[in-house]
Amino acid sequence: MDLPTTPYDRDDDLLAQTRDDGKPRVRVYRFDHVAVVIGRGGKQELELRTDNIAADGVPLYKRPGGGCSVVLDPGNVIVSLALPLPGIGHIKSAFNAITDWVIAGLAASGVPDVVQQGVSDLVISEHKIGGSCVYRTRGLLYYSTTLLCAQKMPLVGQYLLHPPREPEYRKGRPHESFMGSLQDLCGIGLDDEFLNNLNCHLGNGLSSLASISDH
Repeated sequence: MDLPTTPYDRDDDLLAQTRDDGKPRVRVYRFDHVAVVIGRGGKQELELRTDNIAADGVPLYKRPGGGCSVVLDPGNVIVSLALPLPGIGHIKSAFNAITDWVIAGLAASGVPDVVQQGVSDLVISEHKIGGSCVYRTRGLLYYSTTLLCAQKMPLVGQYLLHPPREPEYRKGRPHESFMGSLQDLCGIGLDDEFLNNLNCHLGNGLSSLASISDH
């Protein structure tokens, strides 16, 4: 069965402000409830345990960007970026620059040794600690990454099937052994200090993304 979806609109105001004044914006926030988010082109029958989602009354959102489905809970931190970007192209170069910006912000906030693996994963020691997606419209790029700070890992297997596609480094691992939390891997607590530090470092680094617009 296909479940009804609701648009993921948490960052619509961020995008609207950047459309209005052409200034880049970043937002770092803790998610506040348990939810499942499916990508724009995602197929529920291939990605979701819809019976469990329906039985538990978990909301199902659809994001504007692509990628496989994710489970969000209050142990997740969302980093969202609205970036003015002329035209409609430059997705690959922009994504690489943004990933470098996020990795630098994490390092400055006490999370070292993060690398990019696969198409869009943020990884520490072969464990995924974040997944990212990009949505591109004329003149604007929206990037969002979900950081697993203190994720309730059993919920992922409860609501998601093994993904229909996976990066090579996953090597067929189930969700709980593939994913890792910042709390377990580097002792980062999910508190206001971490959120504020990350928001500050990312905000200070926005100037590093200005050159994308010049390509």
